[in-house]
Amino acid sequence: MRKIARCLNFFESGICNTALALIALTLFANAFLRLIFHTTLGGVSFFTTHLLLVTALFSAMITTKNENHLSIGIVHYIKNEKVHTFLAAATGLVSTFVSTILAFCSADFIKIGLYPPQKAGFFSDRFFAYSIPLAFAVMTFRFARNTRLRGKARLLPFAAVLFGIICSLPLIFKFIWEFNLPDFAWALNDFFIAAASAVKTPVVILIILAALAGAPLFIVIAAFSIILIQSSGGEIDVTANQIYTALTQSNIIAIPLFTLTGFFLSESKAGERLVETFRSIFCAIPGGMIAATVLICAFFTSFTGASGVTILALGGILYTVLSGDKNNTRNSGEKYPSAFSIGLLTSCGSIGLLFPPSLPLILVGTTTQTNILQLFAAGILPGLLLALSMIIFGILISLKTKMPREKFSAIRAARSLKKSFFEILLPFLLIAGYFSGILSLVEIGAAALIYIFVVEVFIFRDISPRDIGKVFAKALPVTGGILAILALSQALSYYIVDTQAPENFARWVQSAIKSKWLFLLILNLMLLVTGCLIDIFSAILIVLPLLVPLADAFGINHIHLGMIFLINMETGFLTPPVGLNLFLASYRFKKPFIEICRYVMPFLLIQLVVVLLTTYVPQMSLILANLFQHI
Repeated sequence: MRKIARCLNFFESGICNTALALIALTLFANAFLRLIFHTTLGGVSFFTTHLLLVTALFSAMITTKNENHLSIGIVHYIKNEKVHTFLAAATGLVSTFVSTILAFCSADFIKIGLYPPQKAGFFSDRFFAYSIPLAFAVMTFRFARNTRLRGKARLLPFAAVLFGIICSLPLIFKFIWEFNLPDFAWALNDFFIAAASAVKTPVVILIILAALAGAPLFIVIAAFSIILIQSSGGEIDVTANQIYTALTQSNIIAIPLFTLTGFFLSESKAGERLVETFRSIFCAIPGGMIAATVLICAFFTSFTGASGVTILALGGILYTVLSGDKNNTRNSGEKYPSAFSIGLLTSCGSIGLLFPPSLPLILVGTTTQTNILQLFAAGILPGLLLALSMIIFGILISLKTKMPREKFSAIRAARSLKKSFFEILLPFLLIAGYFSGILSLVEIGAAALIYIFVVEVFIFRDISPRDIGKVFAKALPVTGGILAILALSQALSYYIVDTQAPENFARWVQSAIKSKWLFLLILNLMLLVTGCLIDIFSAILIVLPLLVPLADAFGINHIHLGMIFLINMETGFLTPPVGLNLFLASYRFKKPFIEICRYVMPFLLIQLVVVLLTTYVPQMSLILANLFQHI
């Protein structure tokens, strides 16, 4: 069994790694041919988007195996072993049931929704789409196995699968007879619609409880989509349709490419080189290491798109430098208190989300149909203000506590800058390539990945060729978790838009709130709470579509709305009692959660001030964005 498991693991990882490598190489080759020889490869868009589909589904399978899917549950923080086991088993059963239905939805969609199949070369869209039912079938098995029930309770996962099959009978009949259903099948379909309508409210409550208990977010979103679509008389295989649509969008390709780029940076010694470079440059000014910390965190988060990755990957080395390491004679200058250092590192984790090539910025542009180039430009001033406010606060603390400073050495600064030159050059190359229009967004992602791969593997040799697989292994669960949420969020977003909920919500808010400024204040409060409870990717696809009609009603520019949305979500990650970064910092620095909240409070207040400035001074976001409105 172990050999079989190892073979399966090798197969899954191999598929994902190969698909990602092919995406990057194909895009890079296509850009090279276009720029040098003024020609392109045929079928690139079809090939790369469908490889993305395979990557997303197989990486989601890996994420399920490792139990790394994103969740908002409290189960991870419950110390009572019996309660923890019960909640884990319960959410596992719910996940088993939902993924069973998703598997049948996907099979139904492929047979009916992808007919006639579209081809590019030797491959058809159906060939790639088979990964959807395969992935959900494998995830069903893994969710069932992860319940870890014993005795007679081991039959419960089989019961969950059986119940899922029963609830999928309309899909099974549709798969067999397509639209020529016999009378009894039509009657059964009507029965399920009526039943879903009758039990919608208790089922929604159950789904919310499952979310709080630790069910994967993508399962929670899928469950909402299924019950809401079916209770409204819709066909639930539209869920699979939306999964396919979401995961074959060209702009989404940038997500795994930039995520993998970020992991190559974090798994190499790039962080150490950047720390030494910025420290040598800023060491002579008060709060110099604070400036270095903020800039380094912003740099890494702009590529990974996940503030948690920055905290977990760089928290250790930056904490050592800030708080002082007795074994490091070079660190004899600034030694900040532990509370200040932890508070700063926790707060800086999300700053880079406003800087290109931030993945949330890309998603905001895709969701609101806004020019992504303008969004990249719009985030620069609010991002700089946020970073500068943190740096200024650090300088004031350094002056107040009379923190000792190191003497600036031009030779040391030049040497360290030479060592980190290739990493520092990366954002400038990407910004120049994208803002000049030479490269598209996905080509920038491919170029970034190949550039960093060459730098870290062949130039610095921080990552040996045999360790490349380990970097992929660390990046894939993050990629799988994000893309699974994006795919199912698209399905829920489809239902929300189809029922005209955004327009109805906008009319209701307009009737209740007359002042634009009051609306903006309420919007800030709502988004802060959203940032506490939901990951940023789900929020963009589910919450943001509800806000677009409201922005139109109150005359708020969509680019400005995007900045308001993202900076509030950033701050929400730090907002007690459930801000995600607070929990990650508690885990990383091994400090009680309450203490982390206390450490973060001064930085949270600073970020709230920047939130208000970004909200009520729209020109901060629009002044640079307007320069690119015709591009």
